[in-house]
Amino acid sequence: MTMSERPRPTHRAPSECPVCADQLEVTRLGCASCGTELAGEFAGCPFCALDDADLEMLKVFLTSRGNLREVEKHLGVSYPTARARFTTLLVNLGLEKQAPVSTPVDRDKILADVAAGVLTPAEAQRILAEGS
Repeated sequence: MTMSERPRPTHRAPSECPVCADQLEVTRLGCASCGTELAGEFAGCPFCALDDADLEMLKVFLTSRGNLREVEKHLGVSYPTARARFTTLLVNLGLEKQAPVSTPVDRDKILADVAAGVLTPAEAQRILAEGS
């Protein structure tokens, strides 16, 4: 059976040690086709350690070309929720130190965004309702 005929594995490798919860390192690679093995210390993949929700968020974000409004529509969530999920993704990838502390909703800014056409009245209403 050639490599292209083999079913792809459905399980992802763990990223944390099940004993001490420290980060696991890739130290061995193997070819399922011919049995060749390589041993050593290899760079890990930060994307491989993401859970399914983070991977879905990343796929939607890339498909939406970085437009969080499109992410919001695709996921069927509010803009603040889409933004929070994106922040979580950045934290999990190590690209942001910690999730920022939530700030109170700036009603005047939201109304200015509606006047400028950045937000629709319905979006503004939803944001104001979630922020209170």
